[in-house]
Amino acid sequence: MQAILAVTLPFFALVLCGYLAARAGVLQESAIPGLNGFVLFFALPCLLLRFGMNTPVAELLDPALLGLYLLVALLMVGATIAATLSARVRLKDAAFGALVAAFPNTGFMGVPLLVALLGPAAAGPVICTVLADLFVTSSLCLGLARAHDAGPGSAGRAARQALRGALSNPLPWAIALGALASSTGLRPPGPLDAVIKMLADAATPVALFTIGAVLWRAGRHAHSRTPVALYLPVAAFKLLLHPALVWGLGRAAQALGPGIGPSDFQLQVLTLAAALPSASNVSLLAERYGADNGRVARIIMASTALAFLSFSGLAWLLGAQGG
Repeated sequence: MQAILAVTLPFFALVLCGYLAARAGVLQESAIPGLNGFVLFFALPCLLLRFGMNTPVAELLDPALLGLYLLVALLMVGATIAATLSARVRLKDAAFGALVAAFPNTGFMGVPLLVALLGPAAAGPVICTVLADLFVTSSLCLGLARAHDAGPGSAGRAARQALRGALSNPLPWAIALGALASSTGLRPPGPLDAVIKMLADAATPVALFTIGAVLWRAGRHAHSRTPVALYLPVAAFKLLLHPALVWGLGRAAQALGPGIGPSDFQLQVLTLAAALPSASNVSLLAERYGADNGRVARIIMASTALAFLSFSGLAWLLGAQGG
């Protein structure tokens, strides 16, 4: 456990630093979108590109992993909506609650954390989850969030808009470029490779710091007070039910025979990826779509605060060695 905490504590400490810096005014609110843009469009794509270049394509697009992870994502979306839909939580808000319950923070936190915890071989399975969530989970939930709108086909239009948004996201393209480099053996020339490495090295600390700042901003712009009963159970779904479903269905798939389910190491990576806190940028989507951003922000904040203990404990239970 001490070795695991030696890895996880600095990651969550940097998130706390970002939150406190924004709260104290050391980091101006107007600077937060710039930090987010640097991570999303420069640093993180370079990090994923480097991992993609050094990972076999079969590991980046493993059908067994994608199938298992997407099945669990669908179950999480359905279970969360069924458990939370009520007179107080309408379909739009239930759909965004499902998105934060099923969409872990694999991009900004998961890739570097799981690689630091489990080694470079963890990059392939984690990148699989990034692609699945960007293209399927988010598109499904945004489509459901718009299903109440007037006019036929509104949910389909929203899902198509979400898919176009995923295609405009630089992360899938960085992964695709890394996969191309991996399959062809091509590498960027020396000076360009040095620039990519410098930006990739900046991704982890800046991304974690930005998560904290984004969480503070989301809480500050929340327009309503949310009862604990409306957000804490969803955070529990994210941290407990999501990894439990991945582990249980993964073991069931393994029992069906060789080649059908993931390997033990892949299942360990997927389970820990599912145990990550909710993706922080979902609060920006909730604000844009007019959902209850206060509730979404509190789910994300609760899952992030509690994940330090739940994620570290699960990593210990699964036998992660740390370092």
